[in-house]
Amino acid sequence: MLPDAESLLAGPRGRRLCLELAMEADEEILWAARHLSYNLDPAAGRSRAMYTLSSSKEPESVPAAPTVAELIDRINALDLETVNSLVPYALQRSVDTARYWQEPDGEDALAATDAVTAALAHIAAGVLESPASQWWWDGFRPGQWAIDWRSANDPAPLPRNPQQILSKWGRKERADEARAAWERPADIRAQVGGEWWSIPHGLVQTVPLIPEGLSLVEDSLGWENATTIPVSAAGRILEIRTATDWTDLCRTYPLEVTASRRHDWFRSTGRHGRWLIPDWEQAASEWDAVHLTVAGYLNAAGRALPVGPDTATVIAGWDPGSTIWLTHAARESEQPRQFWHRPDNQDEWFQIRAD
Repeated sequence: MLPDAESLLAGPRGRRLCLELAMEADEEILWAARHLSYNLDPAAGRSRAMYTLSSSKEPESVPAAPTVAELIDRINALDLETVNSLVPYALQRSVDTARYWQEPDGEDALAATDAVTAALAHIAAGVLESPASQWWWDGFRPGQWAIDWRSANDPAPLPRNPQQILSKWGRKERADEARAAWERPADIRAQVGGEWWSIPHGLVQTVPLIPEGLSLVEDSLGWENATTIPVSAAGRILEIRTATDWTDLCRTYPLEVTASRRHDWFRSTGRHGRWLIPDWEQAASEWDAVHLTVAGYLNAAGRALPVGPDTATVIAGWDPGSTIWLTHAARESEQPRQFWHRPDNQDEWFQIRAD
């Protein structure tokens, strides 16, 4: 299914992508958005310095405080031809700023206001026509890469025993849920938290494109070295193209995580109620892998998605375009590994060699 502007703007990550595009393309939009987002940010009481522009962007004289109407006028006037080359950057920024353990930041809150969301439809239409976005709704494609965030001097094989990993994950999730129900306060606004992601760690996870996949990582630890491992894989692959695809998976293989997620996900979504994620161990009986399209991510990640009359779920901690392997169907291929490096405080990755 091809996304449209409305579906892109339905998700917080899609809205943030469009706002980031506009901010990067026009420094007056950047200036206005940073100032307007300040009072919407939960950290608004801190120093305003963290919301001001860098010296390379700051205008020669400080303008008057912008209004929402002025911001919208600038967005509506933006030439879409100028944003095409910025689409990959904006996607990376949207992923970088995702946070499911606390309230949305000021820019996310600004993009979610009705007036700004409506103005961003102009940007969304241009994004969806850009050549850089055409792979966002692709299904799983052969020729995948796994990423090991270590240098070339520290090689390691792909993870093995997915059944064992999933079994251990299931036991831990149930134990954590029982412990959280007993230990955590009833007050939904209590400043406590824990695991907030929706997927198991330790399994083989692959991406279709390198170096793009090196930059599309939620909650990144700022790695500067990476080994990319070519993977040959096929099997029964579930596509998560829409929010419904994800909620159907949760409905078919439900695992309740209310006690362990409710404080974090209340802060990030504003919803108070019961929460589910997929029981990945059970899902492995039907599927070898689950692939989250970029379009599915931008539409669905980070928002409360209804599963039943009193239950909901969140896609959190899952990188756009990546595939999670639940069985032994993914193996390292005979192609050479590649080794990449990103200089300190830079976004661009450079291949340093292949073995």
